[in-house]
Amino acid sequence: MSSNIKVLQVIPRLGYGGAETGCYDIAHYLPENNCKSFIVTSGGELTKFIDKEKVKLIRLPVHSKNPILIFLNSIFLIGIILFFNITIVHARSRAPAWSCLLATKLTRRKFVTTFHGTYNFNGKLKKLYNSIMVRSDLVIAGSNFIFSHIKENYSDLLKLKKKFLVIFRGINVDYFDPSSKLEEDEKKLLKKWEIDKEKKIILVPGRLTPWKGQEMLIEAINLTKVELGYEAFHLIILGSDQGRDLYKKKLIRITEQYRLTNQIKFINHCKDMALAYQVSDIVISPSIEPEAFGRVAVEAQSMEKLIIASNIGGSNETIINEKTGFLFEAGDANSLSKKIIQSITMDETSLKLMGKEGRKNVIKKFNVEKMCFSTYSEYKRLVN
Repeated sequence: MSSNIKVLQVIPRLGYGGAETGCYDIAHYLPENNCKSFIVTSGGELTKFIDKEKVKLIRLPVHSKNPILIFLNSIFLIGIILFFNITIVHARSRAPAWSCLLATKLTRRKFVTTFHGTYNFNGKLKKLYNSIMVRSDLVIAGSNFIFSHIKENYSDLLKLKKKFLVIFRGINVDYFDPSSKLEEDEKKLLKKWEIDKEKKIILVPGRLTPWKGQEMLIEAINLTKVELGYEAFHLIILGSDQGRDLYKKKLIRITEQYRLTNQIKFINHCKDMALAYQVSDIVISPSIEPEAFGRVAVEAQSMEKLIIASNIGGSNETIINEKTGFLFEAGDANSLSKKIIQSITMDETSLKLMGKEGRKNVIKKFNVEKMCFSTYSEYKRLVN
């Protein structure tokens, strides 16, 4: 039966986020198991890395929330489903999921959704829009936190005939492997960032947006400096503002007000994230709202780096507190400052031991192979 399965994944854009990399990984895993693999997307940086011999890439404006385009996309999807005889359609975002729902209903194909976030809602209309993600034959939650969120807010739509389960996101532990990086490349990156390695380096990856907690982080760095009496480390805030110019200017202004410009550096982008982790000693994920999964925490552990993260959302599941990293009170600059001081004053043996435990944790629970195999197994069960 598996050789006859043809899976069409639909995602707005194929960038470097968790949902996107998961889509990419599964798309390339399926052909290795005699399944045909298709992706419909509007574009994105990862599209240039798709193996065209294994995965059929089709471009449609599925990123649009325009109702007319959503309807037109469903018409195009019907044509794609019938032409390629697609077995399963897997939607990974709300707008394209509405197109997929209509297309799968009319073609009588299996419909799968992955609930990647909490999708906040303030009214009934927004909740109705979000509910598309639980109107499929198989609903996948990316973490236990998301599983609980769905049960709490959308239980009326979770009928018995639908399957609802957790499949943790996975990362490529071969790419995020400290032994795969060359010392020469590390030196080049540090030179590019204009940083001397005489002090510890703390890395804070993530796009610049208020809920990621960069503002609170800068406050915590100031508290740490006041407590220690000197600048004990370099802090790299690594991420694009994605058009949020005012927010980035605010962060820079706060940095200047606290006189931290010599200690904090803003880097817009890094092509090799594994290398960025490698040159760092400690990684922080300071989100003030729950991360659905928290890919930064998993990537950092895979690179054997101590991770400090807020104690909400997916971080509670991916980090073993006091063993692979530290959890602090979300939104509390004082709590974060204390964890930073605890981390940078640890001896090298303890720091390396936590790093080793972190990689073991990721290989055991959050390996991309495990994610792909679990998803593929559910595809087979759904078809059979």
